[in-house]
Amino acid sequence: MAGPRRRLLLPPLVLLLVAAGAILLPQRGSAEEGKVSLELYYESLCPYCSRFIVNHLAGILEDGLIDAVHLRLVPYGNARVGSNSEISCQHGPYECLLNTVEACAIDAWPDLDVHFSFIYCVEDLVVKRQYKDWESCFQKLGLDPKPVTQCYNSELGHKLELEYANQTNALEPPHRYVPWVVVDGQPLFEDYENFEAYICMASKGTPPKACEGLGRLQMALETAEARNGVSYNSGVSKLATAAEDGGREQ
Repeated sequence: MAGPRRRLLLPPLVLLLVAAGAILLPQRGSAEEGKVSLELYYESLCPYCSRFIVNHLAGILEDGLIDAVHLRLVPYGNARVGSNSEISCQHGPYECLLNTVEACAIDAWPDLDVHFSFIYCVEDLVVKRQYKDWESCFQKLGLDPKPVTQCYNSELGHKLELEYANQTNALEPPHRYVPWVVVDGQPLFEDYENFEAYICMASKGTPPKACEGLGRLQMALETAEARNGVSYNSGVSKLATAAEDGGREQ
């Protein structure tokens, strides 16, 4: 189901300066204490995945919720590794290429703002059925293509995808489909589009301003408990207090 397109956090000029080393952006490390873990297991040509990235996930870079989140993208999905370590993808060889391209982007540009902007650009082209023009994203964002092209044309790209295969196959419970969204270790199953509510309920400390709106959160909690047995009760009382106080820190 398509939704309105979201603008990205960084304009192309800023991304150009980042790539040139003129601006040093804050790094979001792998162990960000106090942040809610958000993991997206997906594949590049899955229409549900691309629409989720473009129409939903990008929104947390807009509304500030990203500041409370450690986001990790895993571009592998329903691919399979054969006995010779060759990878076959659900939507064919071109999906394997773009999965590897996006894995290489994450490796080449560890800063979330940079690699997410690139992946957003590619997935937006998937939504528009123009994904074979994916290389235009380098120019649109002012990014040097060399680190990514060298990666996917070398053994490094294949090794990255094999690592993502291991991470995906190690999921407990195993993923059933894509996109597969996990918040603080709990899969959201079919309620993945409501992921922001689960982030708010799992948040530690004062809930982010983007979490205002208890009605939506309570509905998400009830839906999760009825459908999946996923529970995020720990955040509800904090959110209620914040709502009563106008969402302000006391």
